[in-house]
Parts: sequence; structure tokens; C-alpha cells
Amino acid sequence: MILYLHGFRSSPNSFKARVLAARVAELGKTAEWCCPMLPVSPFGAIALAEAQVTAAGASGEEGVTVIGSSLGGYYATHLAEKHGWRAVLLNPATVPQRDLSAYLGEQPLWHGGGSIVVEPHHLDELRALGVPAITRPERYYLMAATGDEVLDYREMLAHYPGVNTKLIDGSDHAISEFEDYVDDVLAFCGMKLPARS
Repeated sequence: MILYLHGFRSSPNSFKARVLAARVAELGKTAEWCCPMLPVSPFGAIALAEAQVTAAGASGEEGVTVIGSSLGGYYATHLAEKHGWRAVLLNPATVPQRDLSAYLGEQPLWHGGGSIVVEPHHLDELRALGVPAITRPERYYLMAATGDEVLDYREMLAHYPGVNTKLIDGSDHAISEFEDYVDDVLAFCGMKLPARS
């Protein structure tokens, strides 16, 4: 099972989520794909992610890979450490309680209209979910862009020492050329890909 966790103010309609979903469908593996709309509460997001895995009947450390983008990468790290799952981190947030302190109150969503309300207790929840240091770096794949305009790639590299890392020179927070890397991500997830001709 591949569980995709989107970033702050994002949704399952985000660019990277759509690219991955389309490629998974092309490979005929849609049943293995899950990308829920996450609530604003970090505790709620973690609970929803765990419930999705349980509902899918995925079990064991090898059965699940969680892909997290930005804030979703922070959640993915928590879940990977808690359950032993593999994790792919796409420009992950490493200190979101600091970064999101400037976004308290009502915030518009990027896709489909609507908004969320960020409250101080959400920052406390983020703090509680923090992973001071990862274990078993072989279970992680980090994709970090030096041109990320939202988060500092150097913090990502420092927080995930020894992991399989794709450092992209330039690019942006969204990883606009993500199509170029989608098969690398899915291969790390354990998906069998057709041989390139």
C-alpha cells in the first residue's frame, strides 16, 4: 500500500499527488493507492492515516510506504518511526511548529476553495509528533530541492542523515518537474515497474 500525505493547505488534488495517482493507475495498481484529505489537526491527520492503512488491510513493515510532501513529510516521519513503514519525503517540513506559527487563524486552501483555521493547540500537536532523530535510515528516501522557496533544504539534509537522498539542484517547493522522478519514488515503494525501452 502507498499512502500519500499532502502538505499544509493542500489536498489530494495537489500536483505531485495527481502525478503519482496517474502513474499508479497506468500501472494498474490503483487498489494500492490511498490519498486522503487530511484534517487541520495534526493528531487528526495521523489518526486518519492510520485508519486508512487499517481499513486497507495492509500489515507489517513491508506492506506500507508513506509518501509525505512538506507538512505531510513531517507526518510521514512520525508514522515511519512509529510503525516501521518505509517513507518517501518530498521537501519535508522538519520544524513545522515554528514555520506555521505565522499562519494562525483562517487560511485559504490551495485547491477547490474553502479554508482551514489554524489554532495554537495545533502547534502543540505538531511539537508532540516530532521525531528528534530518525532510526533505520535505509527505510527513508528524501527528495530535497535546493531552490525550495518555502523550506530550507539544508534543514532537511541535516534531519535525515544517511538516508537515500535525491538532491535536486534548483527546482522549487512543488518540485515542478516531479514527473521526471515519479518512477524512482514508486520503485522505492516496492512497485514493480516495466523495463524502460
